Amino acid sequence: MPRKTIRRFLPDLKGILDRPSLRWISDLPQDPNLLHLNRHSVSLAVFIGIFCAFIPIPIQTLLVIGMCFWWGANLPIAMMIIWLSNPITIPPMFYLTYKLGNYLLGTEVGEFSVTLSWQWFSQLGSEILLPLFVGSLLCGTLLASIGYFFILYLWRWKVIRNWEKRKDLRNTP
Repeated sequence: MPRKTIRRFLPDLKGILDRPSLRWISDLPQDPNLLHLNRHSVSLAVFIGIFCAFIPIPIQTLLVIGMCFWWGANLPIAMMIIWLSNPITIPPMFYLTYKLGNYLLGTEVGEFSVTLSWQWFSQLGSEILLPLFVGSLLCGTLLASIGYFFILYLWRWKVIRNWEKRKDLRNTP
């Protein structure tokens, strides 16, 4: 099962939540999908993790936690996937989404210089943040959807392959 493969890489969350310092949050996850590995919770976690990795806001982790609680996705997997946007990958990722946003909005890539003034902040919002958010939302939604359906397909393929292996083992004398 894919569950066995994934479990090898995940820490034992029930053991982690039983630590004395974390007992105050041990009752929070009432939804079994938050820690359970099944096709639905894992594929949703991949969607949420990839989508939030592309959102250019500093509170991505809180957004992931909220979305996992709301939709019942696997929280540890979503938290690991959000690290697609790490300090090494953020500059090229956001630059490409900024370029895509400029292309979609029909604007030109502007020169960027930092001057701490109110005019610079208003210019930042209209010339940089809007194309960045548009490109990020499009890329995040598209790549998260691809990841979601890929995990669903991969999970089904692995289950069918395991069924066929067990069937072949039963039929061999």
